[in-house]
Amino acid sequence: MNLIVILGPTASGKTKLATHLAYEINGEVLSADSRQIYTGMDIGTGKDLNEYNVNGKLIPYHLINIRNAGDDYNIADYQRDFDEAIHQVGKHNATPILCGGTGMYIDAVLSGFQFTRIPIDEQLRKELLLKDKEELISIFNELPSDYTHLADTSTHKRLIRAIEIASYLQKHPFEFADLPQFKATIIGLKIDRELRRERITKRLQERLQQGLIEEVQALLDKGISAEKIIFYGLEYKLITQYLLHEFSYDEMVAKLEVAIHQFAKRQMTYFRKMERDGHEIHWIDASTPLNEQLDAIKSLLRSKEV
Repeated sequence: MNLIVILGPTASGKTKLATHLAYEINGEVLSADSRQIYTGMDIGTGKDLNEYNVNGKLIPYHLINIRNAGDDYNIADYQRDFDEAIHQVGKHNATPILCGGTGMYIDAVLSGFQFTRIPIDEQLRKELLLKDKEELISIFNELPSDYTHLADTSTHKRLIRAIEIASYLQKHPFEFADLPQFKATIIGLKIDRELRRERITKRLQERLQQGLIEEVQALLDKGISAEKIIFYGLEYKLITQYLLHEFSYDEMVAKLEVAIHQFAKRQMTYFRKMERDGHEIHWIDASTPLNEQLDAIKSLLRSKEV
């Protein structure tokens, strides 16, 4: 099955490109965003569902709003849900377009590995919680790369979980899955650093005005623990801490800008790693007009049909 992948850092315009491409080639969009799966997390995750209405046509989308905020969800769950979603796209005789910035999810779709639910190792976790980040990184780097190359180590908690998973997999090796095999065309949106900064700053202000703080407060009001919301990172982490009076509004905004810029850099690092691992990514300048981006993609797709 042919699969088009559109990836890129935050604020690069992935959703708009994916939906307009879907409009032109009879496609459906499958989200590769680890937070857009949750209901009630709309503004902070940038679902931008209005962008799925292109020239009056509603573009079908999948893997958005499929879990309640606070529910546990992992990469094995995503693989299963993706498999179900892409079969639905196939039944519609549409072209699947995988779009998002969660490199691990994209990598999991393309890798052919079946991930399994990894149980929590309470004893190991207690031991790791006593160590600082440098010690954890040292432990992580000593683990076999077969079990770590897809890991998200962006936070202290996720680094501990990555070690926990890799340690488990050493004793219980990967089971290769009978996953669908894709002929994937991967499109990457690259964006100038300064332009990315401008977009991130502008978008953050817009989201705050749209009610981002109220969105986080609503999650807390539903009884979702602060710890769980903080785990979702970025806006949800820092706004929760602000609501807990850990710092002022201005400090929160400043911290958010820095955190989102750093997140975008980590995304690009992961995509470069995918290239080193053998995935060919065709990069397009995100600052070029949308019609030129679409023409470049359609030209690339035609060349692959020859």
